Amino acid sequence: MTYENLFAALALQCIPNIGDVNAKKLIAVCGSPEAVFKEKKSRLLKIDGIGTRTLEHIFEKQHFERAEEELRFINDHKIQYSFFTDENYPERLKHCLDGPILIFSSGHTRFTGKRVLSIVGTRQITTHGLRFCEKLIEELVPFDPVIVSGFAYGVDITAQRAAHKNGLQTIGCLAHGLNQTYPRVHHVYRKEIETHGGFITEFHSSSKPDRENFLKRNRIIAGISEATIVVESAEKGGSLVTAALANSYHREVFAVPGRVSDRYSAGCNTLIRTHKAHLLTSAADIVYILGWDVSSNPEPVIQKQLFPELDETEKKIYNFLTRNGKELLDIIALECQLPIHLVSTKLLSMELKGVVRPLPGKLFEAV
Repeated sequence: MTYENLFAALALQCIPNIGDVNAKKLIAVCGSPEAVFKEKKSRLLKIDGIGTRTLEHIFEKQHFERAEEELRFINDHKIQYSFFTDENYPERLKHCLDGPILIFSSGHTRFTGKRVLSIVGTRQITTHGLRFCEKLIEELVPFDPVIVSGFAYGVDITAQRAAHKNGLQTIGCLAHGLNQTYPRVHHVYRKEIETHGGFITEFHSSSKPDRENFLKRNRIIAGISEATIVVESAEKGGSLVTAALANSYHREVFAVPGRVSDRYSAGCNTLIRTHKAHLLTSAADIVYILGWDVSSNPEPVIQKQLFPELDETEKKIYNFLTRNGKELLDIIALECQLPIHLVSTKLLSMELKGVVRPLPGKLFEAV
């Protein structure tokens, strides 16, 4: 990427009302970021979806001054960067229409040819959540995935430290510039993560960790990976936003179930109940749903649990799925001559017992 195009792309990021979707439209029509600012405003207004409000501030001097400051920061601190059409731009993020036109990175971030998983959850992680997260990452080691998270308190930092401990590359996705650390107490972990991983952000060095930046950051966490894992979450929270974004990108979502009385399992249980996430009990669930090749692994990731006790209705559903393979909820209810609401409840119970697995497209199959 030329100096002129980098400068122009930085300027585009500074302009209010444009955003990444419109910036990509402008670049596609004009040919490059630099060409956007050389084009007449009257021609830019003819681009589909580009209106006067979008271009209201496009040629204001302050945006170029801010771009120049950021360019100095990049050069002075040897910041790595990727334009959305570059080969080193994360491949899965390229397929997200609202992916950033530029991302900046530090450390040793490598996505090419790698399996990538995002792990998110509450900042108020419980002892159960912490142990599950650490065990899950230990089980994932044979598959050598990149672990992405938000470097926040709780689930994020637990996942990233566990990844580092087990020799996996881990990437922290930040809601501010690379010149800062938030939360500040996590500064002690930056060097250890950058030795076998690093940090990425779309934000300039002048950006602060404002609330809206965290919501924007979540789309990168969801878009950069092939699956998002929610370890623990309350009924509302940023983790559920990330899960919703992952669903919108047609990526797989997994959630760890918990007791109905547990506050920080409420969000996960809702995701599972509404079929917006696969039930996650171990790394084997991820391996199966994502279709990862296990032939090269000398040992299974986990041992199969003993067959749990099923009631008569559950046995009827299980026997039907055993005979017929994958089936839709409606078909299961019809063939088993059971009400749909009862079948839905029983399937969730059977998922928790580990004898039924949900599949994409609202299909179910016996394990």
